[in-house]
Amino acid sequence: MSFVRSALAAAAFFALSQGAVHTASAAENTVVLKLKDGDVAIELRPDLAPKHVAQIEKLVGEGAYDGVAFHRVIPGFMAQTGDVKFGNMDKNFDASRVGTGGSDYPDIPAEFSKEPFVRGTVGMARSQNPNSANSQFFIMFADGSFLNGQYTVVGKVVSGMDVVDKIKKGSEADNGAVKNPDKIIKPRFRPPRSKYKERPNGLQRP
Repeated sequence: MSFVRSALAAAAFFALSQGAVHTASAAENTVVLKLKDGDVAIELRPDLAPKHVAQIEKLVGEGAYDGVAFHRVIPGFMAQTGDVKFGNMDKNFDASRVGTGGSDYPDIPAEFSKEPFVRGTVGMARSQNPNSANSQFFIMFADGSFLNGQYTVVGKVVSGMDVVDKIKKGSEADNGAVKNPDKIIKPRFRPPRSKYKERPNGLQRP
């Protein structure tokens, strides 16, 4: 009996310690998107997708997402943004090509996990090639179990889903394309980082 109690105690301690590690990680891996209707806080999950999170953090730190449109928004499904090449509303927005671009960094091999796609989940957009995610991501308005194991989960919205719900919607008939779309005004790290520090497993420019 003493062995069983010891084993249970050890298991409980491990679970608590893992929870503490995740809580600490969450506190260090939050990105806040400033939108026209308020702030959206996203807890990034490097434990699920370290290479994808490293790329997102790198682009946030470089200011690449500043002014980038939510170019594809389907009611009851998701809001997609992150085309840093063709989707910048403040610089070189190209309505005919938005959604097809990415960053100057290489595409990232898929990091699929068992994390489900539910309301508030943040996933990486990609083409039919599962290893083609780069800079674009989407936020789920509702549960989407049909995406489970097919797209990389990089985080979840921890506050501001009411703001996400107000993002300008597109036409379902036009696959969610939005005319005069809303944009990410400015993303920032929380807590603030004096200088972006690349993760050890981050990707380098070619």
